[in-house]
Amino acid sequence: MAQSTETDWVSRFADDVIAESQRRAPGKPVVVASGLSPSGPIHLGNLREVMTPHLVADEIRRRGYEVRHLISWDDYDRYRKVPSGVPGVDESWAEHIGRPLTSVPAPAGSPHPNWAEHFKAAMAAALAELGVVYDGISQTAQYTSGAYREQILFAMRHRADIDAILDRYRTKDTSAGTPGAKAKGAPQGKQGQKQQKPVDEAEIEAAEGSGAADEDDGSGGAGGYSPYRPYCGQCGKDLTTVTAYDDETTELTYTCTACGFTETVLLREFDRGKLVWKVDWPMRWAYEGVIFEPSGVDHSSPGSSYVVGGQIVREIFGGVQPIGPMYAFVGISGMAKMSSSKGGVPTPADALKIMEAPLLRWLYARRRPNQSFKIAFDQEIQRLYDEWDALSKKVADGVALPADAAAYSRAVRTAAGELPSTPRPLPYRTLASVADITAGAEEQTLRILSELDPERPLASLDEVRPRLDRAEYWISSQVPAEARTVVRTEPDKDLLGSLDEQARESLRLLVEGLDEHWSLDGLTSLVYGVPKVLAGLAPDAKPTPELKARQRSFFALLYQLLVGRDTGPRLPTLLLAVGAERVRRLLGA
Repeated sequence: MAQSTETDWVSRFADDVIAESQRRAPGKPVVVASGLSPSGPIHLGNLREVMTPHLVADEIRRRGYEVRHLISWDDYDRYRKVPSGVPGVDESWAEHIGRPLTSVPAPAGSPHPNWAEHFKAAMAAALAELGVVYDGISQTAQYTSGAYREQILFAMRHRADIDAILDRYRTKDTSAGTPGAKAKGAPQGKQGQKQQKPVDEAEIEAAEGSGAADEDDGSGGAGGYSPYRPYCGQCGKDLTTVTAYDDETTELTYTCTACGFTETVLLREFDRGKLVWKVDWPMRWAYEGVIFEPSGVDHSSPGSSYVVGGQIVREIFGGVQPIGPMYAFVGISGMAKMSSSKGGVPTPADALKIMEAPLLRWLYARRRPNQSFKIAFDQEIQRLYDEWDALSKKVADGVALPADAAAYSRAVRTAAGELPSTPRPLPYRTLASVADITAGAEEQTLRILSELDPERPLASLDEVRPRLDRAEYWISSQVPAEARTVVRTEPDKDLLGSLDEQARESLRLLVEGLDEHWSLDGLTSLVYGVPKVLAGLAPDAKPTPELKARQRSFFALLYQLLVGRDTGPRLPTLLLAVGAERVRRLLGA
């Protein structure tokens, strides 16, 4: 049942998309679209390009409508530059700049046939894990098969009209840096373009999310405006200029500025080239009948591909611009905005190694597209999981707010069914602490986790998977070695010998209470209660500022005696992990 449109952004868009689809194409499948350029690692910012229409499409499916979610793989885009930090890639790949992504060799050691397929594969695997159902379209296949031939010929016949539309947004500024660029921000792509306001380097890199981002709009050629650009028949690059075109015969002549090659072809038979981005995108809207497609928030700028595309699709191709919300950037805790042109940027596959698929879906479902958010790869992930578990409990108890319940539902299931989940979702921070202490030793991990709740012990670690696996990977990959927990092998005799009577009494009270309180809840009560008892208070007394200070001092003493630092994993978890016998020995009992 659909959630109230008053509380849920996904339902509001679904309402609009269904109404628009019935107006435009009654009885036909609803078409939503995304576009991804496999020019490098496809990062978590690009994932919003997919998740926004996916969530809307899934809501429409839940209502019983047939939906097609198209993902256009922009693998016929030019290879723009060699991304840094990609394993198996060095500067020798620079010789391929200007060629289609599907004509560039894959990184060394890759099992895939070319650059585009290498990066598509990782994203496709992540989308499958996230439950995203889609129809993939290779733009290389579309262009080289002649699927767009009529659209290309039509655009060439109307090149003067297209040029006139583009000219409405051009200025005398020629500083954009690409051949033929006459306007501020003329080289623009679907997922980002140059801003008309100053931006820092990180933002500029983030704007280059699509291989189309550096394409010009087709102006400035020796033969006049051309919305079509051939790939050179000799060097394979797109550094070509159309010098002549005949509408009647479709005879086209181009010259390559890279190698000097000149060729005359019949465009009605020629399939080695593509429309420039500002024409290509609106052409596809009309060709595919797209009703809904989001784009980066920078498309709100004047002269952007989305704004110009809306006029080209209507005035040239006789189509209608899709409903197109602008989505905000996605960041990573402690990092600048993401760019697939730089190495080391987290991808969906990276995120899925440390968080379960429903949690990652939830991050995109709970925020409106125009709201930016961050994905935690640092300690914040523990708080994020706490928030997720609290929401799960509220939903189970029927007390969650409608918008929160809707986001949760979209995270844990699709129209096709439930996503895999952890049968017994113990707190992530607890699992991470145990993984930190045990370094993945399964027998020890099972013992510790079984003692968290003696009345309901774990029978197998499978009960806490895949969450346990995610926590173990987070500890091993994201927590530096110097921050890892190493339990002392021998008591710190010097520290024990220097303690005053009150400190020794606090340790005695703790040790005496271990057997009676040997569970996660019991040890929590014990470690917080010892300073209260020493202060003459009941173990369940409410803490005062003075008592909190005593508790902090007591905790620091325990950490020093157990792990040689002032801080560490939560003490109850640490005590369980160390084991009662070893705790007694390290505390001098």
